[in-house]
Amino acid sequence: MTTKTHLLSLDYTALIHLCEQLDVSPVHVKKIMGKVFRYGEFDLENIPDFPKKLLFWLQENTSLALPEIIANQQAEDTTQKLLMRMADHKDVESVLIPAEGRMTQCISSQVGCAIGCEFCLTATAGLTRNLTTAEMMQQVLVAKQTLGYFPRNIVMMGMGEPLHNYEHVAQFVRMLTHELGMALSPRRVTISTAGLVPAIYRLLDDDLPCSLAVSLNATTNETRNQIMPINQKYPLEDLLAVMDKYVNARNKKRILIEYVLLAGINDSPDDAKRLRDIALSLGSTVNILPFNPFMGSRFTRPSDEVVDMFRNYLNDAGVVAVVRISKGRDISAACGQLKTEVNQRAADIRLQRRQTS
Repeated sequence: MTTKTHLLSLDYTALIHLCEQLDVSPVHVKKIMGKVFRYGEFDLENIPDFPKKLLFWLQENTSLALPEIIANQQAEDTTQKLLMRMADHKDVESVLIPAEGRMTQCISSQVGCAIGCEFCLTATAGLTRNLTTAEMMQQVLVAKQTLGYFPRNIVMMGMGEPLHNYEHVAQFVRMLTHELGMALSPRRVTISTAGLVPAIYRLLDDDLPCSLAVSLNATTNETRNQIMPINQKYPLEDLLAVMDKYVNARNKKRILIEYVLLAGINDSPDDAKRLRDIALSLGSTVNILPFNPFMGSRFTRPSDEVVDMFRNYLNDAGVVAVVRISKGRDISAACGQLKTEVNQRAADIRLQRRQTS
């Protein structure tokens, strides 16, 4: 049986080409994109004056399926963590994060991750596969169904390293920001990377319409090598060089520095001083993320006093530094934790059934 192409994988260029093949007016591309990407609706048969042969082709050759939500944890602050099951039964997480006047969705780009950051739960499972553009867009459509409206901020900070999946992520970003679709401002779409230097250069060359966040997490090669193996291939000096080129590009791009604060590892006054120098040289805001502990991790969360001192030092030095408010701390906070818990419960149930049979 032939596997159908998912409708959400057809971007503007693909839809124009389809209309040319079927000898129908390209004006219908605007109708499709408005229906699907602007309003999140799949009932194409209700589009006025829609060519029957185009409708028939789409119905026969494309899929409209969305992932099943197999778990939905809701926190007291109304943060929702969704575990979605893709068509091949692979599970990924997405988080809906409310804030005053906006809703942010954290999107996964891979099933698992190959980067191997020591402080990341997702990394413990390794990489299974990349997600397709359609599967990333499906996460957004599921959010729309869950909320009743589209989130207006998209951050690629979920499971996976987005720049390891460059082609699909780039297409996803262009679809999010296309004027006929969701039409999100590039400032509302953020890619986060652990520091794939060649891919950042490519991101810059392609002038992808998004913001960039770099998960720095250390200010020396010695420390970064210990907690982020990628630093051994792309050391700090190479990463800082491409970051400098990025922020000094002709269109004056900005970079958000993400810094996971680990007790006794990267939270000293000397670390703060070095981070101050880096942030000031790049004109970057620093997003401080106190570590979210998970079972089996060798790291611990710094005390609130240490977190405050670290942030205050940066602020007093002229760096805009904010401690990310830990949304949903009363649910599975660490990325990959909900998937781990659901899989463990399933394994426990299977074991109980075998023992009683």
